[in-house]
Amino acid sequence: MISAALLALVRCPACHGTLTGDPASLTCASCGARYDGSPRDFLDLRPHEAFEEKTKYLDEALHADARYERVSPPLLGSKIRNDMLRAFLAPGAADRVVDLGCGSGRALLWNRDWDARTIGVDIAPFFATEARGQVDLLLGDLRRLPFAGGTFTKAYSLDVLEHLSPEALRGMLTEAARVMAPGGQLFVYTHVRKNASVAAGLRWINALARRLERAGLIDMRQERLRKSDHLNPLADIPELRRVAADAGFRIARIRYYTPIVGGFVENILMRLAEKRLADRAKGAKGAKGATGAGGANGAAGALSDEEALKAARAEGKRRVAESASTRAVLRALTVAMKLDLLLFGRIESGPFFALLEKTGA
Repeated sequence: MISAALLALVRCPACHGTLTGDPASLTCASCGARYDGSPRDFLDLRPHEAFEEKTKYLDEALHADARYERVSPPLLGSKIRNDMLRAFLAPGAADRVVDLGCGSGRALLWNRDWDARTIGVDIAPFFATEARGQVDLLLGDLRRLPFAGGTFTKAYSLDVLEHLSPEALRGMLTEAARVMAPGGQLFVYTHVRKNASVAAGLRWINALARRLERAGLIDMRQERLRKSDHLNPLADIPELRRVAADAGFRIARIRYYTPIVGGFVENILMRLAEKRLADRAKGAKGAKGATGAGGANGAAGALSDEEALKAARAEGKRRVAESASTRAVLRALTVAMKLDLLLFGRIESGPFFALLEKTGA
């Protein structure tokens, strides 16, 4: 949505001057830049400056399964990330919070009980329908944020930093520090390239997933596509500390997350269930096509693999929304996945949760 509070906070991404006009056509009072074409439910304040580096998340192929359209309750890995976000950041009603790289906007919806002023920023316009109607959203580049300095007291960025080059990461963190008030906090979930020896278990799980895929029991193509632009700019935790310090942050708190149980649940069990739903959708469509064509042209009615995957994920979301037993099973699996934090949370490894605190004035 576009609230009056959002319009009062946004600034020109080029010079940070005041924007005037209505949401569909804003003009910078300082440099004269115009920002036209915002739809009725989110602002488009992407900078006119063209960056050579662009994320693949702008590619509609990555969103072909339409998982972003409908927001399910936080479960499995998303529940663990959201619980850690709430524990580390813990905003109050007086805070202004920005989600840097908000994606569909689901975390904003999950945490509406914060009562803080929240805003979501993403470079790609794949916002969920619920988010468009309930939370403030804008299209923007994390390297040119459309806000004045010191606007926010808290911020978070989930599964974003690994998609950035070293140069883009430094630009994003520098901008985040600029728009944060002194002492402001930024929560991040991402990973470095250096892993602990315990991650051998996850490599074994991934190898098992590849064997299951070759056997036709799971389909990992969409997941590989989503990870195809991972640039993994950070080598290790010491480099994280240096990059954060250069941008004006210090690491106030960190917890590691090597998902052994989580990897088995999400990469094996969930993919097996998803493939079963996809095969069922293809079978149902093929049978319907055969009936409609008198049995002579049934194949023409069959779903493609992409269509079947989209149907499977839509059916999965429907079951989560409507079936108490499905939610109970997923909650139990989520509890099991939390063992990864209990067992390995103190072992310095690749994936981590960190609270960065802005230093200096």
